[in-house]
Amino acid sequence: MVSLWYRLGSTDTAGSLECEFERRRNESDFIRKVSKMRYLLSFGVACLLLNLPLISDSEIADSKEEGERLSNAGMVLKAILDTPDEGIPSELLNKAECVLVFPGVKKGAFLVGASYGKGAMVCRSGIDFTEPWGSPAMYRLASGSIGFQIGGSSTDYVLLVMNPSGVKSLLGSKVKLGADATAAAGPKGRSAEAATDAAMGAEILAYARSKGLFAGVSLKGGTLRQDNGANKDLYGRKISAKEIVLKKEVSVPKDGKPLVDLLKEVSPKNLSK
Repeated sequence: MVSLWYRLGSTDTAGSLECEFERRRNESDFIRKVSKMRYLLSFGVACLLLNLPLISDSEIADSKEEGERLSNAGMVLKAILDTPDEGIPSELLNKAECVLVFPGVKKGAFLVGASYGKGAMVCRSGIDFTEPWGSPAMYRLASGSIGFQIGGSSTDYVLLVMNPSGVKSLLGSKVKLGADATAAAGPKGRSAEAATDAAMGAEILAYARSKGLFAGVSLKGGTLRQDNGANKDLYGRKISAKEIVLKKEVSVPKDGKPLVDLLKEVSPKNLSK
């Protein structure tokens, strides 16, 4: 009887040990699988992070600066267009291929060989510039022998590009006004006759506003060039003005919408064609 009990007890004990061994082995397999999954997940996340572009504080600040430039450009153009009797003739704006706005250029910036004014150019889209106004490209207006006809410590400039050859020049690396592209002081007010004569004689018409005074100005001797660094900051990648204007590779940024929407509202069609 004792021997039978001993044999049965031994069998139960062996079975329990076998079950316990199997359980622990399964747990070990599970732990190894979990550890492997964690390793693979960690490795995948690390690879993803290594491929993500790092955004520095300076890049965020640069993007904000370009956004403010676009916002200011929109406000300047709106203020000028809100005074049609003393502003840009609608006949000229309706025949312009592109518009450049340089807000708040400081007088001290126009010392010979010194700094520049910062602004933006918006063009009608399409190969022949007959489609709606497109995304803005950032530009610089550099000093030369530019004179300030209307004085003031801070001046806003608006330039109209009147034909495709003027646009082509601006989409290059650098344009010297009066040499690479013909430039003239733009007429103001509602004079259709003056607007027509001026449009026929120049590729670029220039205006300036300072302390409430608005007039056409001659910018001969100055230079215009695309602001590659600002375009990169604004759109998050290296991109040329030509790609922005002609290839329509980017959409209008949020801060540029007031400027572009204003142009779409006041001059929806190109009447020069």
